[in-house]
Parts: sequence; structure tokens; C-alpha cells
Amino acid sequence: MSILRKTNTLQTDKNSGFGTNAGSYGGRFVNKNGTPNIEKRGMNLLRRISWYHTMIEMPNWKFMLILFSFYIIINFIFAVVYYAIGIEHLDGISPSGSILTQFGQAYFFSAQTFTTVGYGHISPTGFLTSALSAAEALIGLLSFAIATGLFFGRFSKPTAFLKFSHNALISPYGEGKGLMIRLVPFKNTNFTDAAAKVTLGMSMEENGQRVNKFYNLNLELDRINALSLSWTLVHPIDKNSPLYNFTEEDFKKTHGEILVFITTFDDMFSNTVAARTSYTFNEIIYGAKFQTMYNRSKDGTKTILHLDKLNQFDTTNLL
Repeated sequence: MSILRKTNTLQTDKNSGFGTNAGSYGGRFVNKNGTPNIEKRGMNLLRRISWYHTMIEMPNWKFMLILFSFYIIINFIFAVVYYAIGIEHLDGISPSGSILTQFGQAYFFSAQTFTTVGYGHISPTGFLTSALSAAEALIGLLSFAIATGLFFGRFSKPTAFLKFSHNALISPYGEGKGLMIRLVPFKNTNFTDAAAKVTLGMSMEENGQRVNKFYNLNLELDRINALSLSWTLVHPIDKNSPLYNFTEEDFKKTHGEILVFITTFDDMFSNTVAARTSYTFNEIIYGAKFQTMYNRSKDGTKTILHLDKLNQFDTTNLL
């Protein structure tokens, strides 16, 4: 039985937000980190990129690298301009020193002016140098205001601190089998009212052309009151499932993707946060079962959640 015949009697999801023309798509629909797998073109870089969102979302190491690089480079530029105007217009720098020493002192004068510290050892004389130092002080104030806002935005941004298992599994479920995806909160956050939606997207041939079709996957539980431990999303593969009668070989030869959307309420932020991920069919392990992630503590007073077991599963003769 072909994949098309297995699924053509099921109702498709027309609200997926993705197009049906498979020939216009490349790769997966959603990246593992939840971002759309889309590259935007046709507009200049300054118009198509929100620099605020970029600075808020980038990794911490890259954010700090940009801040330090900006600080070093802008002071270097101002030091060059000061040196070009003339060291004699910076009172406190000895004219008998070497070029490197004079430039270094100009650089540190620039850093002191940029940060509005102003130790007073070196002071500007003359109109050009005074005007330049005044402009630098203003730029420094504005730069630190922007940096402070970005720091606050990064620390205060509501974030769903959830991790998803690297693989989805086809596991024994009841008298049949089910699609299973595991997620876990990994920081000291309190999540309540968690809801999940799972969508199946498949590229198949219909009437001589490749089309994308999307199906909602019903879950054993699509909402829980509290998300404190791990949560395994289970889609029972029964007669109402678009994955019904899919074999291990079908998963290997079919271009498909499981899209996962999670929303939950974070007590700390007093806001609803969201997380997304996806699993292509080659990231689905057939005939496996997740290992238990939590157990009772030795003294029986706590439940221990083992975050390092998120991706661990067994595969011995399960299906």
C-alpha cells in the first residue's frame, strides 16, 4: 500500500502556515532549535534584519564578544583621530615619549572619555580636540545606555527553558505502538498549564507533482497542569493516525517531519512562553523506548530528575 493511499482518507491540516508546493521547499520546515528554516532575500540587510532581536537572541559568548570588540575598536578609532590632530593638543602626554607610548596614552584618554571616567591626568586643549572629546563622551553615554538596555532585555526576556529529546521514538504503546517525544524543564523554573501540539508534514507525489501535506497528530495528553518532571508526548498510532501501518522502511524512504509546539505559563515571568522543535523521519528511532528519567531519593523525601538521561533509550527487541 502506497503512502498516498494510507493518508488520502485523512483530513489534512490547512492551518499549518506552510505551503503545499513541495518543489519550493528545501530541507526541513523547522530547525532543531525551533527557528524556521528560511533564508530571506530580496531586501537589503539593514531592512530585513531586526538588530534588537538579533542582539537579544544571539548566544552569550557572541554578545559579549561584540560588546568588547565595539569598545576596543571605537576607542582605537578615536585614538587615531586624536593622534592625527596632534599629541600637543592633549595636555599631559609627554612629547618625548615614543610613538607607541604616545598613541597608547591617546588610546587610554579615549577610553576614559568614552566611559566618562575622566581621571584628569590628560586633558584636551584647542577647539578640535575639545570638540572631539565632547562628541566622544556623548557617544559613550548613548552606547552604554543601549548596552544596558540590551543586557536588561536579554536577562528579562521570557524564555521557555525546555529541552527536547534529540530523537523521536516509535515505541510499544498499549497493544500497538506510538510516536513518543520527550521534553524536560532544565532550570529552576515553575511551569504550569503546559499545552502541546504536534503536526506531521510529509512530501508526497499527487497527480504527478510533489506536494506537502500536513496532519494534526492526536496526543494521549495534549495538556498538563504542571510541568515539573519530564513529559513524554505520546501519539497513539491507531487507525485514525496518518502513521498507521507505517513500517520502518516507510520512515526511511519518506520525506517527512514531525513539528512540535509547546506553550506553558512561567510563574517567574508571569507570562506564557513557547518552545518549538522538529524531527525529520531520519531522526525517528523505530522500535525504541525511553529510559526513565526520575526516581525516588535514597531517603524517600525527594524525586530526583536526571537531566542527562533525556536522550537515553533502549532498543532491544521492542517491536
